Amino acid sequence: MTPERTSSLNTTSLKNASILVVDDEEGMRHFITKVLEPHCKRVMQAASAKEAGALMDTHHFDLLMVDNLMPEQTGLDWLSDQRKLGLFADAIMMTAYADVETAVLALRTGVADFLIKPFRASQVVNAIASVLDKKYLRRDNDLLRYALAAETQQNNPRLLGTSVAISGVSDLLKKLASVKTPVLFTGESGTGKEIAARTLHAMSDRGAKPFVAVNCATLGAENGADQLFGKLGPTGEVQEGLLQLADGGVLFLDEVAELPDPIQAMLLRVLEDYKMRPISAARDVALDLRFMFATNVDLEQAVANGKFRRDLFHRMNIMGVEMPPLRERREDIFELASMFMNQFAVDVGRQPLRLDDETLLHLTRHNWPGNVRELRNMIERSVILGGFPPEFQGGGQADGVAAAETLDLVVQRHILTTLDRCNGNRAETARRLGVSRKTIDRKMMEWGDDVLSPKT
Repeated sequence: MTPERTSSLNTTSLKNASILVVDDEEGMRHFITKVLEPHCKRVMQAASAKEAGALMDTHHFDLLMVDNLMPEQTGLDWLSDQRKLGLFADAIMMTAYADVETAVLALRTGVADFLIKPFRASQVVNAIASVLDKKYLRRDNDLLRYALAAETQQNNPRLLGTSVAISGVSDLLKKLASVKTPVLFTGESGTGKEIAARTLHAMSDRGAKPFVAVNCATLGAENGADQLFGKLGPTGEVQEGLLQLADGGVLFLDEVAELPDPIQAMLLRVLEDYKMRPISAARDVALDLRFMFATNVDLEQAVANGKFRRDLFHRMNIMGVEMPPLRERREDIFELASMFMNQFAVDVGRQPLRLDDETLLHLTRHNWPGNVRELRNMIERSVILGGFPPEFQGGGQADGVAAAETLDLVVQRHILTTLDRCNGNRAETARRLGVSRKTIDRKMMEWGDDVLSPKT
């Protein structure tokens, strides 16, 4: 057989796929492998059911292509046995004989599609692409339902700010983007640990894959393991866990200090060899996954108090990212407030409130014990109510020569930072800051044009 051209086919879903071809006929295995290798991340072969089982013990596969007539047992019988052991991957059956009885048995076994021999190269690619498209659609729907239920969905999250503190975090994330190493995000509540994790995910080559955020405080001791690791039913039916849903992407475990003790032990094993065993299953499942963790608890103290496993902590704490509190990055407040203002104005259908000089001064003077989350909540309430709380409105404590000088420095810093990000374009700077071009020109005249060379 000679593989035909498949370049005109839509093979997007195959790009990151790992395929196992199980067939005792060497020529057929090589033909399928040659067809799929240009389109897939990895294609592996097995000449027998025993060889296939050994490969599945050590490798992660998105889909299996299985011949039905093999010397040891039929492909359908083998797949049925594997389902009972905990096989979660989709399968396509290859056969030269397709009858009603075989089709019914295939459906019961969870076979996604049939290929009738002999078949063309385009049929192979199309069949696999179709099965994977359906698989990813199911997963996307499951992820959406989970995100909505858990209230973890974020729209285009990104780490904002130009302060020294947050720039240091951004630089570290860039270094971590190209590796699979687990990352532990620490810092006070509300400092943006999940946003930083999502930013890192977007930077990486896993950016197009799922980001599954889990609040460990919601994982109960009784069903928490089922939720994370999945479950095999008494008749072989499978319930995918969050680790499987995150396949190829990132599993983000927030409030990781709240993990129940039994799940801590199970997670430790996963981090050691990137294999997991669904509840009631007899076979380990290889994972292609990156772990990220977050906590506002001192985990070293939790270990010392016997509330967290020492060995798990050391497996998690290979790379740490400390998120600075908002009081240590006050120069970022205006950018954050402007972003939240525009976001909530659109969400609630209201006009954004004006961030005037005095309001900005009050914002930068506030200590923000709840950090970025507190700022976000305050802006949302203000947009809904049509005004800022009294302590952030003009006419407050911002008076006197010293206050005016501080105010001007704050305003100057924010305008010049934005102007620099806009490559000196005053019109774009005014648009981003929500002020008129005349305001920018006036401020620049007050400070002197030599502060930054103007561009239009």
